Amino acid sequence: MAQQYDLIVVGSGPGGYPTAIRASQLGMKVAIVEKESLGGICLNWGCIPTKALLKSAQVFEYIKHAKDYGITIQDGAYNADFSAVIGRSRGVATSMSKGVAFLMKKNKIDVIMGYGKVKANKTVEVTAADGAKTDYTATKGVVIATGGRARELPNIKIDGEKVIEYRKAMSLEKQPKSLLVIGSGAIGVEFAYVYASMGTKVTIVEFMPNVVP
Repeated sequence: MAQQYDLIVVGSGPGGYPTAIRASQLGMKVAIVEKESLGGICLNWGCIPTKALLKSAQVFEYIKHAKDYGITIQDGAYNADFSAVIGRSRGVATSMSKGVAFLMKKNKIDVIMGYGKVKANKTVEVTAADGAKTDYTATKGVVIATGGRARELPNIKIDGEKVIEYRKAMSLEKQPKSLLVIGSGAIGVEFAYVYASMGTKVTIVEFMPNVVP
């Protein structure tokens, strides 16, 4: 027999975990399914850790222009410790994820770690890390709150070395001397600013759609 809940939430990001908490507060028996880290993409690889990187870049920019604020740095010595900047960002993400775990426990929500697959009859099949599959059912329904992922361009395959995606860009061990950012949206501009502030030569490429007169 599959274990039964009132509500099952697939995905523990900022859409999933508040939904689970509210449902629990309303008296439902709730489970949340997460394949990686509580908090989802936003808390672990998106909004939160990128803002930590941006803050470090901003502080470094302030130091470089300290004179503009009437502040003198003795001997003019200042350097950005790239690994420490990355480490701080990852630490912030880990702390936030632990905070979500605390909220799950506080609100008596079962956390089911594994890959969730929604099946018929309000059933979610969860594949654990060891490959074991378990079915869970929800009497009231299933909420799908899954996050995003990097998408490859047709002729530019991600190899994790020369061509990297956002996760790798946020956890590099060494600072690259140069970086080509494809896309000038919010994410692309943020990465460009962070790396450029610490001395990486950054170029942004934007593909504009064809304009028909």
